[in-house]
Formats: sequence, C-alpha cells, structure tokens
Amino acid sequence: MTDLNTLTIAGARDALRKREVTSLELTEACLAAIEAAGALNAIVHPTPDLARAQARAADARIAAGEAPAMCGIPLGIKDLFCTRGVPSQAASRILAGFRPEYESTVTQRLFDAGAVMLGKLNMDEFAMGSSNETSCYGNAVNPWRRGNDATPLTPGGSSGGSAAAVAADLCLGATGTDTGGSIRQPAAFTGIVGIKPTYGRCSRWGIVAFASSLDQAGPMTKTVRDAAIMLSAMCGHDPKDSTSADYPVPDFEAALSGDIRGKVIGIPKEYRMEGMPGEIEALWSQGAQMLRDAGAEIRDISLPHTKYALPAYYVIAPAEASSNLARYDGVRYGHRARLAQGDGITEMYEKTRAEGFGPEVQRRVMVGTYVLSAGFYDAYYNRARRVRTLIKRDFEEVFAQGVDAILTPATPSAAFGLGEMAEADPVQMYLNDVFTVTVNLAGLPGIALPAGLDRQGLPLGLQLIGRPWQEADLLNTAQALEAAAGFVAKPGKWW
Repeated sequence: MTDLNTLTIAGARDALRKREVTSLELTEACLAAIEAAGALNAIVHPTPDLARAQARAADARIAAGEAPAMCGIPLGIKDLFCTRGVPSQAASRILAGFRPEYESTVTQRLFDAGAVMLGKLNMDEFAMGSSNETSCYGNAVNPWRRGNDATPLTPGGSSGGSAAAVAADLCLGATGTDTGGSIRQPAAFTGIVGIKPTYGRCSRWGIVAFASSLDQAGPMTKTVRDAAIMLSAMCGHDPKDSTSADYPVPDFEAALSGDIRGKVIGIPKEYRMEGMPGEIEALWSQGAQMLRDAGAEIRDISLPHTKYALPAYYVIAPAEASSNLARYDGVRYGHRARLAQGDGITEMYEKTRAEGFGPEVQRRVMVGTYVLSAGFYDAYYNRARRVRTLIKRDFEEVFAQGVDAILTPATPSAAFGLGEMAEADPVQMYLNDVFTVTVNLAGLPGIALPAGLDRQGLPLGLQLIGRPWQEADLLNTAQALEAAAGFVAKPGKWW
C-alpha cells in the first residue's frame, strides 16, 4: 500500500486487522509527511521516538488479537493537552519548558486504546484566537490555497495546527478543543470533520483551561465515521473532573446507518446574518435540500436570543480566562521574569505576565478582570450569565417541539489570509465565532463537515447542532449529509 498517511482511521483500522499494513509502517509514513511539511508549521513538538515505540506496542497488541479500533492509529495532539514528559505549553511563552509528570485523561484514554502520538500540534495561545496567529510558535498555515494565489491562509483557530495536520495528511486524526468554535471553525476552513461533544462528555482533566464552563475536547478527522471511532475512545466518565458526566458511552460508529427518514431538521431564521456571502447562503440551502432528499423533514425554527450570544460569550469566556490564568504569576507556574534591583512582588507579577502572555491573551485577561470587578460584575458578568440561560432555553424549547438537529453554516466565510484580519479591529476577528458560540453557551454537541467549495476553490462547511448526549444521532445525520454532499476535494500539495 502506498501513501499510507492518506488513509482514514477506518481504512487504516481495517488494513491493520487484515495484516495488510503495520502500525509502524503507518507511523513512518506520517513521520515522513511531517518532515516534508515544515512550511505548514503544524507540528511544534515532534515525538518520533515515542511514536515508533507506541507503534511497535500496537503491532504486538494487534498480533495478539485484542486490539480496539484506535489501536495503531497515528494521531496529532493539540498542545493544550498535557502529555507526560513531552512539552505542553498551550502555545504560550509563559509555559516554556513545561513537561508534565502526568497525562491528560483524554490522551490517556487514546493511548490505552493503542493510539500513537506523532507530536504536539500548533494552536492559538491558551486557545484564544480564531486564526492561529496568537501562537508563540508562529502561525500555522492552511494547506489550501485560493486557486493559484500563493497568499498563505489561516487554518482557523484555536485548533489550527490540528486542522492543518489532518487536512494535509500528516496524521490520520487529531485532538482539538472547542470553547467557542475552536474545533468546528478550523474544520470548516480546512475541509475536514470536527465534532464538539456535549459539555461533560469528554474529561477536561489535564487540558490547560481557558474558560472552564465552555471548554470541551473532541476529535478532528477526515470523515464522519472516523470522528465516531475516535470520539468513542476519548469519551467516558472521569472522577478527576467534577464536570465529567457519568453517562454510558455508546458505540458511535455502530449508530451510523445513514438513515435519517422521519428526522426533523431545524433551520434557524436568526442565523441569516446581514452581509452573509451568497455562497454560504447557497450552500446552507443546498444542505437543507440534501437532508430533505434523504428523507428528513425541514422545519423553520426560531432561536430568538441568538443575537446576544456573541457579546455574552465575550464577557463569560474572558471572565473565566482571567480567573484561570491568575495562577501564571511567576511563583506557582511557568516563566518568571528577571527582576531589577529593588523590584518587589508587584513588579515580578507585572513583568512576568507582560513577558509571558501575548497581546490577545493580555486583552482577554484585562476584559475578564474588568467585567468581574466590583462595580461591573452585575452590569456585565451576571447579565451575560442570564443571557446564556435564555439561549439554552431557546434550544430546549426547539428540541421539545420535536426537532432532532439544527442545520446552520459553520463559518461566515471561507479561510482568509494570514494577517488580513489580525491587525484590524479585534471585534472583526471575534465575529468568526458567530455561528458556533451558541453551542458552547448551551453545552450542546455540534459537528462541522465540508459540503462544498467557494469560487476560489476553498472548502466551505456546514454545522449540525444536536440534542444533549445524542452524539450518536448527530453523527448519523452528519453522515447522511456527508454522503449527499460527496465532498472529496483535497488541497493541491505546495508545501
């Protein structure tokens, strides 16, 4: 078999079980692809020796006939996940040199299932960003190009390295995290699949925190089936995480019948945003028609508090970030600034955080500290929490009326050029999350999948939002949409 790194997880699993290929061969193919893809800046801490050792162990398990579905599958791990003995610095200078003595629950579950870690992946600093331009490692680059234009494009954020690595076939799948769209937006920008499960479905233990009530880990893969296989291995109750839900994990892959006859798909009128590109609107209509042709009922619905979601999110998320990042002070964790004679503890805090945090993290910490301050707590933070409750109630009422899933665009545009938005008003960058933040505020599962190309040849994604804890049903609907869309385009190799 050639081009082993281009296999899907399902394809590789089947080939491994038939003894047509070994995990070591798969791993070597991915390592060679990584070596040749420095221009993408997707892998920031390669772990080739560990990968080969894990691959040999996986091959032994497969030979013994007791291999789970993920056994022997080479993956990339977002730099937000703590991995024992491997740099885990959340793309921030303040955590330079940090090598945890413990393993995050999600990566431990994957390794227990026999998965292979190729290395740590680039991301926005502390997962704060929509373009992977806030990383201390420099920008990750989208493998897609606008036709013959050589302008480097964003792979999206914050899981930009994960998206670029999967889209460029550097790994068969990758972990991502999603606080306001950080799995789904980069998946849409790079033509891959990304699912954010229900809040509490995947343990957050050992994942560097951004906003604790919003963060959730999930897989980024080449197909919906791959997402189902990988998600099954990542999920499960964890007593170390107080927000982890004690629900049984179904066999998500077994639920993929592709039959959605009789399902009700909601189309929210509030997502028809002013200034939305015609191509996005047309794709959304085509997606609805595809689901209708597959036997689903398409129903117009209303989510009236949607317009307040983005401002509420950009109060709650920075507030939680301000609280979570207070520990990085030069005393308890991470980098400590060099002090001048006569400097006291206040100067140490100020210099350490000024040197360690990048501008976007500093901006969000200051916003968060402001909205939590005594005079503004009720005016901003408590009001945002009330809006969040109303947004959650909107979804509950729609699902109570028999809607099984909700179809929306995944992003307001295709991938944009690196640098095109970063220097502009930061609010313009925040608007990239307009279709995704509601899902995090309500704690719901959401999946983005590629459904077409724009006129410049860039992928465009659609998003499906599901009922809480119904990832199996959501994945099945996504597979029906994936089959109807028939998206098979790949980026032309230039790197």
